[in-house]
This record gives sequence, structure tokens and C-alpha cells, in this order.
Amino acid sequence: MTLYSIADKVIEAPIVTSFTRIGYDVRRLIGSWRDLNTYQMTGRVVAITGPTSGLGLAASEILAALGATVVLVARNERKASELRSRLIAETGNEHVSVVVCDMADMEAVRAAAATIDAGYDRLDVLIHNAGSLFNDRRTAPDGVELTTAVQVVGPFLMTGLLLDKLATTPGARVLTMSSGGMYTAGLTVTKLQMDPEAYRGAEQYARAKRAQVTLNEMWAERTAGSGIRFHALHPGWADTPGIAESLPRFQKMVGPLLRSPAQGADTLVWLAADDGVPLESNGRFWLDRRPRPIHKLGSTRRTDTPQRRSELWTWASSTAGWQLAPSVGKDA
Repeated sequence: MTLYSIADKVIEAPIVTSFTRIGYDVRRLIGSWRDLNTYQMTGRVVAITGPTSGLGLAASEILAALGATVVLVARNERKASELRSRLIAETGNEHVSVVVCDMADMEAVRAAAATIDAGYDRLDVLIHNAGSLFNDRRTAPDGVELTTAVQVVGPFLMTGLLLDKLATTPGARVLTMSSGGMYTAGLTVTKLQMDPEAYRGAEQYARAKRAQVTLNEMWAERTAGSGIRFHALHPGWADTPGIAESLPRFQKMVGPLLRSPAQGADTLVWLAADDGVPLESNGRFWLDRRPRPIHKLGSTRRTDTPQRRSELWTWASSTAGWQLAPSVGKDA
């Protein structure tokens, strides 16, 4: 076992050292990480949801600086357009565009996917980053609980609609920004959407993030042979506007130990840019450039059954109104 592996295990055990900037700083130093600024992504097309704030904003800034063709998939057209103009001015990279899409609205997701599919002859990276923690229960246009719609159903549908484009792009990958909060939630389908009378924003968020990570593994399994790589990750505890708005007490308590948005987005950009990530890592869950287990508690592990996974896929497919073709990945 290497020094880095030993140090990583020591850091990983206590959540505070692993998820805060302590874990990031130590792992980056001991692991001699390649600086993101040394990657070159010219000619690669990257579509990212939720790009105007927090982790998505930090990732978009880095991706544009690396020369990628960046498609900003955002709900707020004004903010996205302002960001586009700023990225072009600051990086000199004119290959930045905006696609307006509310990820909670499945018709909008279909329209956005069609725009991306028609506008580009390749799609190297699809990043699912959009999502917020709502302290009050809200619903999407089709009646699905909003957190679940934005972070589970919308990404599932967009991935499915862009699957052919991804499959024809060598080295394509789908990246899902999850959260370490999912470690507290078991896998559930019947209770994925919390009832109004029992609604707790943080718990709803954790359930949706658990579903994301599980579906990431299932996408990898069900499209094996297609050439597409699926990765989920969590950023650790990062100081973002979403944390400030939804969890102000947590932000105040952890304070200076929180990671910066750029630190939280590091592994996301690394997975998008680095071609050395082992192919056998398909479907894994990452933190700080290393794969991590998806369970830390026996109680959540016991909920993760084959039957429940199958139910989750069926529910997501039915709710999104999209079915995976039986032949996908079979002949590759």
C-alpha cells in the first residue's frame, strides 16, 4: 500500500477531515495531482446543467479556460447569457453557448436535448449538476416533487435522449454531481418523494442523491459495451450560495473548513478532462479523484436490493417517459 493510499484511508474515516478542505489539501499534496490548468479540451463538447452558480459556475469557468466547447444548460436565460459573455471575455474561448432549460420540466428537457443533438456533431461530456435543497415542498409542472424532478427524472431523461450522440463520441462520459449527504439515506422508490406533512428538505435532498448514485451504476451496467462511461461524485463540503441559503447554520458552524467552489468542482473537471481514468471504473462514485464506496452505514446498504434497484429504474423510466432500447450496448 502506498503512502498516498494510507493517508487517504486515515483522512476518509472521519467525515470532517474527508469532506472539508483538509481532505482536499492533503490529498492534493500527497497525491501530486496534475493541475487542471495543464489539460487541453479544445474540440471537446461539454454540456453542463446548473452552470450559473456554485460548483457549476466554478466548473464552467475552468472548462472554458481549458478550451472546451461549453454548452451552458440553464433555467435563467439572463444569468446564462451574462455568464457566456463573461467567460468569452475572460478566456478568449468563443465556443460557449446557452441552452435554456428547466430540468424540472420534462418538455423543456426534451427541447434542450433536441437543441444539443442538432447543434453539435459530438458530445464528449454531459454533466448533471443542477439541483437545490428546498426547505419547503414544491412540485414540478407534472406534479413530481421538485427536488426529485430536477435531480433524478430530468437528468435521467436528458441522458436517455442524448445517449446516441454520446455513443458515437469516442471516450464520452456522463458525470453526475451528487452529495455526501446521500450516505445518510437508504434507497427508496415508494418514499422517494416525501409527503407534504413529513417533508424535510435535507432528507428529501439525500434521498434524491441516493437515487442519482444508484442510477449512475445502473446506467453503466445497462449500457455496457456502448463506450460511454458513467461517473458520479460528491464535492465534499463546499461553500456555495446553495449552502448559505439552505443550510445557514451548517455553513456558520463549519465556516473556514468549507471547500471553495473550485475545490469542490475539482474532481468533476478532472473526470471530464482526464483520459487516464481506468475504463473499469465505469459506474463508480468519486471524491477527490478516487473511487469511494456508496455506503458507509449498514442500514443504507440493506435497502440497496436488486429488486429495489429494478423498481427505481422502472419508476424513473416511466416518469420520464423514456425507455432504453434493448439493443443499446449489445453490439459494441
